[in-house]
Amino acid sequence: MAEGRHAELKQKAKEELRLLLLITAYLGILFCSFLTYRRLISRELGVTSFRYGFAIIEAIVIAKVILIGRAIGIGKRDERRALAFAVLRTAVVYALLIGVFSVLEHLIEGLIHGKGFAGSIAELGSEGIDEILSRVIVLFVALIPFFAIWKLDEVLGERKLSRIFFGKGSPQPGA
Repeated sequence: MAEGRHAELKQKAKEELRLLLLITAYLGILFCSFLTYRRLISRELGVTSFRYGFAIIEAIVIAKVILIGRAIGIGKRDERRALAFAVLRTAVVYALLIGVFSVLEHLIEGLIHGKGFAGSIAELGSEGIDEILSRVIVLFVALIPFFAIWKLDEVLGERKLSRIFFGKGSPQPGA
């Protein structure tokens, strides 16, 4: 009995790691792409230093936030609604959740740099809020295809969509 439970936990851990890596890869590519775009634009102003490592770390953190949200049921599909509405709703919820984490990140960063809570709030209001709102909008748009594929895979079940995309040979009709 305990051996079966151990195997089940091991399989669940493998699946969580697989999802973490997939989500991190998607977000990492997205963040690095935007960082490269930002770097090219900023180069005209003489700014040349950007941290790609930070983009990857942020992708890992946001991937974990998405997995935690999934574990507690955020974005669970309402079977009575069309899949498109579920995708949009989930993208909105997660984009807002990521926005909240971005605000917390700015506050903690301000505290670490000795600005205090009030100073962090003031800085956030003066220069950080536009960036956070922009990030939330971009992430909302980027999360739509991500959650469309995710939700479609859930509806098809048993990772059929993964086999269609990454399996060998072409998918068979009705399979």
